[in-house]
Amino acid sequence: MARVKRGVTTHAKHKKVIKQASGFRGRRKNTFKVAKQAVEKSMQYAYRDRKVKKRDFRRLWTQRINAGARELGLSYSLFINGLKKLEIGLDRKMLADLAMHEPNAFKHLVEKVQSVAK
Repeated sequence: MARVKRGVTTHAKHKKVIKQASGFRGRRKNTFKVAKQAVEKSMQYAYRDRKVKKRDFRRLWTQRINAGARELGLSYSLFINGLKKLEIGLDRKMLADLAMHEPNAFKHLVEKVQSVAK
């Protein structure tokens, strides 16, 4: 019985890891042992940061809404509370977009909320 040589399989596995490491700097991109560690770590960061990305965007939207509302004399928390009382179901992403790109529409929303607050 002939022995099985695994050169083709090993080469394919190494090639796959080296391809994933393209774009890395130094030995991390072309030395299998180092590239394997770098790719594993990069995958951990990617998994973690897919969650963090959602958190970061929500914080950004909150800051933009707060800035827009404060310009018009209302705090973020009072603005969001007023929207809930009025049953206006816009999410923070849309509100932030309105505050940035459609200031007149956002101003109209703030005026509605202020009329309810008084």
